[in-house]
Amino acid sequence: MKKEDCFYLGKVVKKYSFKGELLAKLDTDEPDLYDNLDAIFIDLRGNLIPFFVESSQLHKSELLRLKFEDVNTEADADALMKTHLYLPLDLLPKLEGNKFYFHEVIGFTIKDENFGEVGILKSINDSTAQSLFEIDRDGIEILIPMNDEFMVKVDRKNKTILLNTPEGLIDLYLE
Repeated sequence: MKKEDCFYLGKVVKKYSFKGELLAKLDTDEPDLYDNLDAIFIDLRGNLIPFFVESSQLHKSELLRLKFEDVNTEADADALMKTHLYLPLDLLPKLEGNKFYFHEVIGFTIKDENFGEVGILKSINDSTAQSLFEIDRDGIEILIPMNDEFMVKVDRKNKTILLNTPEGLIDLYLE
């Protein structure tokens, strides 16, 4: 399994018991979707290794308590501390309407109701206070905040996102 075929689920944050149980902080708004997993891929030195889940349950609403097969001691658990957890993309719940996963809209054409075709979505920068669409318009990078008020329509069939941005925002990049 390669990382590009997976999505980031979360990170092992602490040990739970002396029997090898771990607590993972999940990167999701709906942790209860992931409390009955059969297996999880763990990133060990750049390789995704499958670990089979013996038991799992939500712990204090946002942590997932995990017991993996063959992880039976504190030493075994120590070896997995701070590791990143991944699942195959096909386990992501399908999103409808204007909700989307960042990875699924890369390559979509961005259009604006006032401006017209803006360009191709190259990536989404979520390291800033507000996530930004990074759009390529013939070699010029245009950044547009991912704001629900700007979002008109996500058209998966035609691979386009229609926005309604404030007048002049896109022109700032083209002068």
